[in-house]
Amino acid sequence: MSTPAPSRTVRDLTGMLAHAAHVMTTRLTAALAEIGSSPRAHCVLFHAMEAERTQIQIAEMTDLDKTTMVVTVDELEREGLAERRPSTTDRRARIVAVTPLGEENVRRGQEIVDRVHAEVLGFLPEDQRQGFVDALARLVDGELAKPVECDRPVRRPRQSRK
Repeated sequence: MSTPAPSRTVRDLTGMLAHAAHVMTTRLTAALAEIGSSPRAHCVLFHAMEAERTQIQIAEMTDLDKTTMVVTVDELEREGLAERRPSTTDRRARIVAVTPLGEENVRRGQEIVDRVHAEVLGFLPEDQRQGFVDALARLVDGELAKPVECDRPVRRPRQSRK
């Protein structure tokens, strides 16, 4: 005879956030495919447009490992959306520069991202939307800003390419 599982005192926040992140990423992937882009490519180009940044700086901002970042910038270069250039402030550093074609891709991509976010938030009552976004931002900017030290590092789940 098995012992019954303990009852929860709070809903499974980890499970809900992981599921929501997966579904949102999938929705964004499908939507950005309209312009031949992806959430990762859009994110890298977006941050490269904001300021003169190196691959390492963008990788840290977007939580990408170095190998994934190199592969992403290689793809963006092949597509004519970005190029690696010497920094104007540090001749030893190379930055990710967005080309005019890349700037148009980011503009169109941001319209798509904003549309998808608005569609999802549209499922909440209007008077709860901003509060939800504010509460989530407060968590992500505060308590959930960085992982705690852990003897057994947690790996992020691999995204399927279906």
